[in-house]
Amino acid sequence: MDLNECRAKIDAIDDSMLKLFVERMQVAHDVAQYKQQNHLPVGDPAREREILVRMAKAAGPALAGYTQRLYAMLFDVSRAYQHELKQPNGGISSQIQKAYADTPAEFPNMASVAVQGTDGAYSEFAAERCFGLPEITWVRSFSGVAQAVEKGLCKYGILPVENSNYGTVGAVYDLMQQHKFHVVRSLKLHIAHALLALPGAKLENIKEIISHEQALGQCEKFLNAHPSIKVTSVENTAVAAKMVVESNRKDIAAIASKNCAKLYNLAVLSDDVQNSPNNYTRFICIAKDLMIFPGATRISLLLSLPHRPGALYSVIAKFAALGLNLLKLESRPMPGSDFEFRFYFDIAAPERSAAVLRLLDELESELENFTFLGWYSEV
Repeated sequence: MDLNECRAKIDAIDDSMLKLFVERMQVAHDVAQYKQQNHLPVGDPAREREILVRMAKAAGPALAGYTQRLYAMLFDVSRAYQHELKQPNGGISSQIQKAYADTPAEFPNMASVAVQGTDGAYSEFAAERCFGLPEITWVRSFSGVAQAVEKGLCKYGILPVENSNYGTVGAVYDLMQQHKFHVVRSLKLHIAHALLALPGAKLENIKEIISHEQALGQCEKFLNAHPSIKVTSVENTAVAAKMVVESNRKDIAAIASKNCAKLYNLAVLSDDVQNSPNNYTRFICIAKDLMIFPGATRISLLLSLPHRPGALYSVIAKFAALGLNLLKLESRPMPGSDFEFRFYFDIAAPERSAAVLRLLDELESELENFTFLGWYSEV
């Protein structure tokens, strides 16, 4: 056969396959009704495995792998359809709809906000960008921010999650497994580090540089160019600047913002210390309750997936089927387990999308550990 004849034959096969697919989905509709009436779960892993093995054997060795992929996709489609047919049962979509109804129409300009560090911290600048007039409560650690929000001591909290040059702030992602909070907004802040010391100090006399580990990583090239200088990690860049003042030493310097130089009366020894001028940190604003402000187009999820081939692919394929862009995928080890991981997803999603709500309900019912962190906007 020539190419046109092959294509004509494929078209005829596709027409037949479509009729069978529609018939299969009609039966899936009946299955969904039966399972709902008898309070049975949508998924049946044992039956799916049985079908995969049977069909792979029937297809023969050359096509066994392709057949398994085809039927795995059919199972995903069938489960998604059955979930869509289920009556609402107070799942995550119901909570999201309630949050839409209960959340104020405008993001607050004034609020109590937990921030890690001290005056002059980059998280303070992020809080001011987010709220305008935040009432800041300073805490010593990222965990302190999460605890302050979780316990209701502050309405909101600000946490850095990733840097454009130095990557993820792993400690913050770990907090998402340890504490209950929701993301209500995110923002990107330009970071401009400088080397600060007491007035009269000189770079050639500096013996130690202190800062937060993220800032030190963002200035790695500068530090490598001065191998004789001791590098010490402290809890925050602004805390480092304050420590330089309190040390009364002219052989110690801090990597922090120029604002800290003005705030603590420090001299700028160098304003060219970071690896790249295009240095941005992404911060999230968290709250205890689920709130979804108008303009929300970004979703964050925390998921645990079963230990089977294609489990991660299956979830990503669900997002792709709806045309959703996966913005970030991060894996973090699960505390107290051996080589088990939870996956953090950031997804671009249309505001109030009914299809996305159905997908979230589907994921919640299918996965053993599903955490919806928020539907929010980035500024």
